[in-house]
Amino acid sequence: MYSLVNTKDIDSIKPFLAEFQLPKMNSHKGQNGKLFIIGGSSLFHSALVWAAETASYFADMVHASSTPDNNEILLSLKKKWQNGIVVPASDREHYVREDDVTLIGTGMMREGQESQEGKALIKHLFTMFPDKKWVIDAGALQIMNKEWLKKFKTKPLLTPHQKEFQTLFGDDLLSLSREEKIQIVTKTAKKHRVILLVKCGYDIVSDGEQTVIIDGGNAGLTKGGTGDILSSLVSCFYTKHEGVQSAVLSSFLLKKTADELFKVKKYWFNNSDIISSLPKTLTLLLG
Repeated sequence: MYSLVNTKDIDSIKPFLAEFQLPKMNSHKGQNGKLFIIGGSSLFHSALVWAAETASYFADMVHASSTPDNNEILLSLKKKWQNGIVVPASDREHYVREDDVTLIGTGMMREGQESQEGKALIKHLFTMFPDKKWVIDAGALQIMNKEWLKKFKTKPLLTPHQKEFQTLFGDDLLSLSREEKIQIVTKTAKKHRVILLVKCGYDIVSDGEQTVIIDGGNAGLTKGGTGDILSSLVSCFYTKHEGVQSAVLSSFLLKKTADELFKVKKYWFNNSDIISSLPKTLTLLLG
């Protein structure tokens, strides 16, 4: 069994909003979420910037780390991105240990020397920190081994599109019916003890016990980078909420933001439009 959520039906998301944690009036810096993002590469430097900029709206502290060359790019963009801290490779273990969630894979290389270095880093960090909350995205999903998932004591949250799902788990979802996809995603989440957010146009979220389908959005979301925004949202919400709720809310929020942008721009909006509009959409949803 599974439940359905649709951006055209605001009531359908209310059960997932009911326990949404707003910052407390007496809270201090860092108590409303600390996120560490590891990703980017010499080719995909924008992915990390999109993820970090999204996170700056929803987490108290945002730390980002990439390749040495890409760190220089991030630092050079400080006039645009002034909302986080760029972390050198030597300090990564400290921030994985200290932050609530680590998002890894955004903008990582899938081949070549950088991918081999990334693969070694992923295996090392997963082995070192099996108790921490992880969100695994994009490049990391394409270069990691599914056997590494057995190391975790806290369920990781994975955000693959259908081809990344096939690369990691071996099942080709593309030619299957909606019902077949839902069954496979649910079984896979249960078998590997993970939380999955699988992007199929509609999104399938499952931890093997609870499965939710999220419909909505429009073709403006086909632009490159929207997956980086989504994984960042998931990671931010996961700092203070449980995994399925975080994934469902993030999927809904991104799709609903696209619906709102469509009213004024049709399909002609970009990632900057989405990122800057997310807080307004969430404010409207929360009433």
